Amino acid sequence: MSTIGAYFRLARVGWVLVREGVVAALPSEGLPPLVGFAKAAVAPLARSRAKSVDRADRLANAVARLGPSYVKIGQFLATRPDVVGAEFAEDLSGLQDRMAFFPTEASRTTIRESLGRTIEDLYARFEEPIAAASIAQVHPAEVETPEGRRKVAVKVIRPGVRKRFAADLEAMYLVSRLQERFIPNSRRLRPVEVTKTLEQTTKVEMDLRLEAAALSEIAENTQDDPGFRVPRVDWERTGRDVVTMEWIDGIKMSDVEGLKAAGHDLNTLADTLIQSFLRHTLRDGFFHADMHPGNLFVDASGTIVAVDMGIAGRLGKKERRFLAEILYGFITRDYLRVAEVHFEAGYVPSHHNVSSFAQAIRAIGEPIHGQPAETISMGKLLTLLFEVTEIFDMETRPELVMLQKTMVVVEGVSRILNPRFNMWKAAEPVVSGWIRDNLGPKRIVTDLKDGAKAAMRLAEALPEIATKTEKLHGEIMRMSEEGLRFDPETAERIGRAEARHTRSGRVALWVIAVSLAAIALHVI
Repeated sequence: MSTIGAYFRLARVGWVLVREGVVAALPSEGLPPLVGFAKAAVAPLARSRAKSVDRADRLANAVARLGPSYVKIGQFLATRPDVVGAEFAEDLSGLQDRMAFFPTEASRTTIRESLGRTIEDLYARFEEPIAAASIAQVHPAEVETPEGRRKVAVKVIRPGVRKRFAADLEAMYLVSRLQERFIPNSRRLRPVEVTKTLEQTTKVEMDLRLEAAALSEIAENTQDDPGFRVPRVDWERTGRDVVTMEWIDGIKMSDVEGLKAAGHDLNTLADTLIQSFLRHTLRDGFFHADMHPGNLFVDASGTIVAVDMGIAGRLGKKERRFLAEILYGFITRDYLRVAEVHFEAGYVPSHHNVSSFAQAIRAIGEPIHGQPAETISMGKLLTLLFEVTEIFDMETRPELVMLQKTMVVVEGVSRILNPRFNMWKAAEPVVSGWIRDNLGPKRIVTDLKDGAKAAMRLAEALPEIATKTEKLHGEIMRMSEEGLRFDPETAERIGRAEARHTRSGRVALWVIAVSLAAIALHVI
């Protein structure tokens, strides 16, 4: 029955998109004839008021009607311009994660059930919410400490959000499977894998213990970094559905006039922000992936404080090395090396020609070198790179796309602070230092150490591998002599499962047919 429910939810989503004029605003270029005809047929069904607003507002209105989980889906797709296109990713990035407050009593109940203690036992004071998003809302509170009362921020999960998101996710899976089946060109983007990534990242975001752990990890990584930190976590008052953390008194980085009035050096802040992000990415392989201006504060000392670690990205050692070599190749105009790195990393299939790919890379790099340094955008460079690699069948790399999107946002914030921000000059100390330590002689020593550790682990596992190999060999020999057989119970279960699948498929087809007929009669 879940398949039938997914079809109904998908039909509702489609109807809302039609009524809010989103479907009519879709670009027609490259659409199959049948899809183009369907788009033209439903365009008149859009609300009259929807026709008078731009596409971004139509999307925002549609998502608001669909509910909180679609805000989160929209924000996730905003990080995937490779899937939805650059223009729609830009529209989706403007979605405001601001929802109606849910009752404070519901927060109290959630905290009590999650932590097993009453609000009065946990907090000296617990106030009404000040911010609400699609997954949680935040309450100011105070706790008693030996030094006196300390103000904290308490983030509480929205009631019923997990169940609602799981139901809406079924419709997303249905769309991605249909896309892979009927649109062959989209298979390179692996839409089902994209949906799995959405499911995983949102599950992480809905377990507030994991957000607390992310804050704790990045706090350890950055404890000696100049000008950057994250809030401290109060682990005693943190559980799956609630996280308590240090209250941040500061000025949002979007408030440029406020920062000026407080006497902060905007140019220094811009440099510190991009350098901090690159340190997290290259040195630690772990970065805050939602660093928009609303999540960045500047405290009285001039330190940047990043909040809301619900979305984070990771890069392995190899990915960091490839990223650094790609950036360094562009800086030094070694386009052949940039191309070779893509092939070594497996980003581009080996049947393509390295020299031809290097030519495409040159088409990106040369125009950039002809511009003043302050107009060259590293985020734009990566965007162009992903566009060119489509020609060479480069499959989607979710971790790199998330990095690219975050880099664009961080660079944009830096340019708000300093319109003449020189990305390359600010990044040079971090990037060159990482390249010196990881792509020079030190890299050989590190690789030897890693190789030795891997060899030791393999040696320790050899007895177990030998035992399993011997067992597998015995099973194969038995099957070759006796054949592969199912016991009667297994055969019966397979038959019942197949029968259920066939029945549910027929029921789903009839439900879709009846629903479409009903909609058509309603429209007529």
